[in-house]
Amino acid sequence: MPTANEIRQQFIDFFCKKHGHTFVPSSSVVPLDDLTLLFTNAGMNQFKPYFLGTEKPPYKRAANTQKCIRAGGKHNDLDDVGKDTYHHTFFEMLGNWSFGDYFKKEAIAWAWELLTEVWKIDKARLHVTVFEGDPDANIPRDDEAAGYWRAVGVADDHIHLGNKKDNFWMMADTGPCGPCTEIHYDNTPDLSGAKLVNKGTAEVIEIWNLVFIQFNAVISDKGVEELNLWDCTPQSERNRYPYKDRDAILAKYRTFDLLPAKHVDTGMGFERITKVLQCKESNYDTDVFTPIIDAFAKMTGKKYGGKLDDMVDVGFRVVADHIRMLLFAMTDGAFPSNKGRGAVVRSVLRRAFRFGYQYFDLREPFLCRLVPTVVGQMKRAFPSLENYLDATVVLEMEEKEFLRTIERGIILFNESAMLTKRVGLGDYVIGDGKDSPGSVRFASPKELAIYEEAGRMVMPAVAVFKLHTTYGFPPDLTRQMAGEWDLTIDEARYSALMAEHEETSRAGEKKHLVTAIQGDLPPTDDSPKFAALSTQHSALIAAWVKENVVYNEPGALATGEAAGLVLDKTNFYAEQGGQVGDAGWIKTDTGTFEVEDTQRFGDSVIHWGKVVDGTIATGQNATLEVDPARFDTMRNHTATHLLNWALRAVLGEHVEQKGSLVDAEKTRFDFTHDKPMTHEEIAEVERLVNEKILADLPVTATNQPLAQARGIPGVRAVFGEKYPDPVRVVVIGQPAPSASEGENPSLALGASNASVEFCGGTHLTRTSQACLFKIISQEGVAKGVRRITAVTGPKAIEYDRQLATVVGNLTDRFHCRPEELPTRIESLQEDLKKLQQQLKKGAASDLAGTFDKLLASATKAGDVSVIIGEIPAGPDDAIRTQVDRVKQKAGAAVVVVGWVDEGKVGLLAAVSDDVIKKGIKAGDLIKQIAPIVGGGGGGRPNMAQAGGKDPGKLSEALAKALQLIETQLTR
Repeated sequence: MPTANEIRQQFIDFFCKKHGHTFVPSSSVVPLDDLTLLFTNAGMNQFKPYFLGTEKPPYKRAANTQKCIRAGGKHNDLDDVGKDTYHHTFFEMLGNWSFGDYFKKEAIAWAWELLTEVWKIDKARLHVTVFEGDPDANIPRDDEAAGYWRAVGVADDHIHLGNKKDNFWMMADTGPCGPCTEIHYDNTPDLSGAKLVNKGTAEVIEIWNLVFIQFNAVISDKGVEELNLWDCTPQSERNRYPYKDRDAILAKYRTFDLLPAKHVDTGMGFERITKVLQCKESNYDTDVFTPIIDAFAKMTGKKYGGKLDDMVDVGFRVVADHIRMLLFAMTDGAFPSNKGRGAVVRSVLRRAFRFGYQYFDLREPFLCRLVPTVVGQMKRAFPSLENYLDATVVLEMEEKEFLRTIERGIILFNESAMLTKRVGLGDYVIGDGKDSPGSVRFASPKELAIYEEAGRMVMPAVAVFKLHTTYGFPPDLTRQMAGEWDLTIDEARYSALMAEHEETSRAGEKKHLVTAIQGDLPPTDDSPKFAALSTQHSALIAAWVKENVVYNEPGALATGEAAGLVLDKTNFYAEQGGQVGDAGWIKTDTGTFEVEDTQRFGDSVIHWGKVVDGTIATGQNATLEVDPARFDTMRNHTATHLLNWALRAVLGEHVEQKGSLVDAEKTRFDFTHDKPMTHEEIAEVERLVNEKILADLPVTATNQPLAQARGIPGVRAVFGEKYPDPVRVVVIGQPAPSASEGENPSLALGASNASVEFCGGTHLTRTSQACLFKIISQEGVAKGVRRITAVTGPKAIEYDRQLATVVGNLTDRFHCRPEELPTRIESLQEDLKKLQQQLKKGAASDLAGTFDKLLASATKAGDVSVIIGEIPAGPDDAIRTQVDRVKQKAGAAVVVVGWVDEGKVGLLAAVSDDVIKKGIKAGDLIKQIAPIVGGGGGGRPNMAQAGGKDPGKLSEALAKALQLIETQLTR
């Protein structure tokens, strides 16, 4: 039986050694150069520019194993993981590709050869699907692929027709696309799986998908207009259009044209084929997962049984899957955070930790302890795992943080779930977002009808919202826990609450997102961008891009028209490597084009903007003027390199760049460090950078072969970034070596006192041109990742001036010298603390007197003292102290008090242990009286608290509490 590592290598050797493919290493699971993806989710992602026509491939055939993540976004398998045996958040995709070389015949023949001759899979267990065609879109049935399957020996009853959903691949609404043929493995004992093909069952699963990219989807101008109208129209108003949905518009206005060059894109699920070749019942029974499961079993003392309906076995599968996803994501640079892919990573981490906490009784970090097992198993195939130390530290920190809130979160979830079970389909529903979590109100007839029609009880959105925002339970975790209770959640209302809660980080961004280029983009020589900044340069207008279509025939753009100009050469910098694209002007004899942004697509540079005066035509000579603000961008970029060097000098060699943004206003730099920098560390970094600036050091660059450049001592590169070969090396502080200086001239560089980085950006020629460097802020952006924002030149001088003004105002106010300010402020803080303590003592004294009066006037219900009344507002801890005091003094007691503070109501209930046994619980009391004052809350049986917004109903709420207590105690 082959091992998983042997299976992976056999696939690569079959295509690379036998069929002339080039092995291309897996790209990062964090797609740094693709804004449309959260994670790399398929093997074709890194080849996307070749399919789109924005880059020319350096090889005709390629093969590899690609690390992929499907959690979050369009392709999301997270909810299925653990419930079945074949879905994963992280998986490997084995693939082979042809770029205008071989096509269906060879792809099908080689796939069959590998499966049946090399791996000896029983042909009777293999079924294939081919595209059934789409007459409405004028796409024929794929009889060609079916014929090639028959040619290799597949029987007709093992060839199945598939619909457009299963057997036609599209990257987007437009662009390259084509039919696919899938290979399925029949695992039924009696080979009866034909009827189960494409039915989503473990008995017959897809193991390989061959995509034949032969069409180009094109939408007419009218169709683009209709789609834009549809997308911009609110859901409630779309019924006025003659289309039932977006697909109806596409069906009417989209055509599929044959591509001049046809491509092949295949993807095989590594974990699935390993299961087949190792004759296992489950992916988790293969040696891809068993080392992790065994390590977790040893850690927990529990045994994996492989059952689908056992939550412990589900937990084994979840943990084994999720630790792989987490480790690969973090070692490629995606660390837990609150937004984007970082939020997905945190969600997956907390989902795994919840299983360990709830079903394995783990009360300390455990995911971090599984890291060595995964690294030892997979680092040979994926060397990026060598960077596992930061991931281990971050995992442990995240687990410890979630451990502090998970218990309270599970209690809140269970309370909400039980309340939903009790009243969700009756006369009541839980608060809908206007109310506090846990509050109950009457349901409207419309709501009851919706809930009853759903067939499952609906947990209110506000409970899901609070679990997310207060206790760190991401919605998919709450969704899964709800499913375990046979509940669903109010998705629409939850989305609305989240939309109100946070502004999207992308608001206001202006980006030109090109999904597919139709037509050939002329190449652009952009080497003039590296010359000493000159605001003028001559070029020829070769083409323009509108609506993703290239126009290079004679024609003109009129005033007000927006487009992307492509020139034969340019001195504009196209956005790349963290540096923003240039703005400026392109002028001809007939008009002026204002450039708002510049972007690179393969060998071409597109200048996005609009005609602001006259007309602009193809074939015209043009004068290019870069906005002079670019010089400030160059200041900030050179300073960023110095900052990177200085951070390592001050904080240590563990500092690695995790991202940057350089524009004319600032430099923003993300780096690995596990705690905030001290004021002393920030001052030292500033000193080192400014020392280099004052030294007027040369800033030089040279192009070197990538392999040679990697040998430069101390050279820095962004992990996961794709660098060209040759690569541009920027050196600050020493002359850059030239290729003629010997076999490895780079070794002449000293790493300790010079900044050496791979960089394609624009820079100053001398450090003194930066003038001054100032750090204006630092913050945490993810676990183990810090962010510094800094300014240079005039902005730094202005920042210093503002600080001097603030200091001057303070010294005038305090009548002291600047160096005396810290002492004066500390003295004021100490005085304020003393005043606050005196106020607390006064409030505590008032509260103590009020509580003594309540105790003296307490009623008796049998042997239980019932202490109820209104008290003055005060600090929460002081109120709790007094409640505990009178409860202990009274013996068997129930205490319920309320107060009004700045128009809001507070309620607190406490019950002694012997009274809890009589059936009275503080949490139940609060839940029943809080709605009276327009609020909600809850807590433990011995103490609970709530808030409300209707002070006029406080006496009514307290009276209700007395009634409830007396009724319970007199039964």
